[in-house]
Amino acid sequence: MSKRGKRKPASGDVATNRRATHRYELIERFECGIELLGTEVKSLREGTSQIGDAYAVIERGEVWLRNAHIPPYAHAADNHDPERPRKLLLHRYEIERLIGRSQRKGLTLVPTRIYFKGARAKVELALARGKEQRDRRREIRDRDVRRDIERELRDRMR
Repeated sequence: MSKRGKRKPASGDVATNRRATHRYELIERFECGIELLGTEVKSLREGTSQIGDAYAVIERGEVWLRNAHIPPYAHAADNHDPERPRKLLLHRYEIERLIGRSQRKGLTLVPTRIYFKGARAKVELALARGKEQRDRRREIRDRDVRRDIERELRDRMR
């Protein structure tokens, strides 16, 4: 596999959004159900879906997942649209809480992973704040410093 090739999602996950932790500061996570068609469920079980560019929006009191790519199921005669908006299933009080927090503090809703819990497909949705370029650079610098310190300590212990 090449350096920039497709990575498999974590064990138990159908799809993960690894870039979300780099682009956003994840504040709070929610587990929610997702309304799917039969061919979408079968396609999800094959594990070829992608949520790298996906996001969630709140419209008319409902939460919708946009830009999540669930490819057509190969063995079906009548398939679904791979990029169609999908309704996320949350309790009313959770939706009202999300509306208040996302509008007040300039936060956004980002899906971090799709997985199965029993027979039901679930989406982990994160309330996130976008990182600025300097925040990412600082994070990389701190990680490099930590790595250098650990390397020095390991070499001294030998």
